Parts: sequence; structure tokens; C-alpha cells
Amino acid sequence: MLRRCPVHRSKIEYGDAPAQFGHLYHASDVADLPDTMRPIVLVHGGYWTTEFGLTIQSAIARQYAERGALVWNIEYRRVGEPGGGWPTSGNDVVAAIRALDDPVRGSLSAEVAPRVDWSSVAVVGHSAGGQLAIWSAAQLGARTARSRIDLVIAQAAALDLVGAGQADRPSVRALMGAFYRDAPERYRAASPMAAPVFDARVVAIHGERDAAIPVEVSREYVRQVSARGQRAEVIVVPEEGHDVFVDPRSVGNRQTMRVLGV
Repeated sequence: MLRRCPVHRSKIEYGDAPAQFGHLYHASDVADLPDTMRPIVLVHGGYWTTEFGLTIQSAIARQYAERGALVWNIEYRRVGEPGGGWPTSGNDVVAAIRALDDPVRGSLSAEVAPRVDWSSVAVVGHSAGGQLAIWSAAQLGARTARSRIDLVIAQAAALDLVGAGQADRPSVRALMGAFYRDAPERYRAASPMAAPVFDARVVAIHGERDAAIPVEVSREYVRQVSARGQRAEVIVVPEEGHDVFVDPRSVGNRQTMRVLGV
């Protein structure tokens, strides 16, 4: 059901580099704030490059805030700017999630702060952002000093960097800064398929008609990590493709909201 209300957005920096910032969203009026607010971290995709930025998630961030969430839509250093590439891009996402403890928490008003459930953080990543979301949650062990990640949603995500490296996908090679044959362990260490098990539920949501990353990637990810003890499941969205997850009207986004509980 469509819900519209005024939304507050603020820019918060989590580091000194120009790309180390995020936009924090929540409903503006106290009357529109629920008693309990889920924090949601959005990690945008776009081939890990500067061709795309966090604004491709702005409509989604606003929609989730209208539905009562506290939304932290993050930027990170990408290929094509100083410091971008691996592992800096991944480390930036880890730092942005840690920023939930402070400065994000410290920026909240007295009306908003008591409502936020920091034990139920969700991290949502689309495409390249899905790789970053799962890798970061694994690096953190699904926890920061003052917050707990209990859900990671990987939307049409790049979950098998080893396979992509072996196929010599240009975007993955640019991220890694080397051909797979020259740095196989770098690819494996960055791949969600090989990430350590962490204490959170992972839901891979994938469009059946995705021509950029085949739906079988998500299915195989869930098969492999479930066998190692990771709580994981896959949801296939019929008749939709790769980019639907940045469209607030799509079935893929509605499925995401259903899993988030917003």
C-alpha cells in the first residue's frame, strides 16, 4: 500500500574522502514515526564504478522512510576515483555500517533516537552492492560495537567473483585491479560465495529475466553457503530483470519490503 509523508534527509560523513558519506532518511513528523524503527543500510550497485552513485537509491530510500524505517543510503569510493577499487570499496562499506554507532546515532533527534531498534539492522545491496553488503556483514561478523545486523538482502547480486573472474568480466577485473589468473586469492577473498558464515539471515532476491547476472548465481550461492551453515534463502521474481530493484513500483521491490517488514 502506497504511503506518503514528509521525509527528512541529512548528509553525514563517515570518513575524510569525498565519497565517504551517506544520506540518512526518516519521516519528518513525529505523528508519522512508528514506535519501533528498523535501521536499513542501502548499498547501491553500478559495477563498482563512478558511473553510478547513491542517488540511484534515493527513491527507494525515501519510500522506506515513508514506511517507518531509518534509512542509511551510503556512498563509497569506487573504481574511477582516488582510493577506489579493492579492498578500499569494501572497507568503506564496513566503515559506513560501523558509522551507525556514531555519527549516525548521534545525529538523531530526541524524538527519533529512542524508537530505533539497533538490534535489528538490515543491509540491502543491489548488484555490485549486494557483493559489498554480504562481504561487509561477514567481515563484521554481523555486529558493530553497538548494533546487530540480523538481515542481509542481496538483490540481483554479484555473488560469485571467482566465476566472474574466470569468465574475465571487465567490471570485476577493474574492481580487483588484476586478471583472475594473476590474483585468484584476491577474487576468492572478495567473493560472497566464499565468505565466512555469519549470524544473520541472508535473502537473495533475483529477477527471473535478469540478463546481467543470471538468476542461477543466486540459487548456487544459497546452495553453497547453506551447506556451510549460513542461514540463506532465494526468492525468484517472475518476469522481472536486473534493474527493477531501484524502481519503487516493481514486484522485486515489493518482495524486498515484505522481507524487511516495512
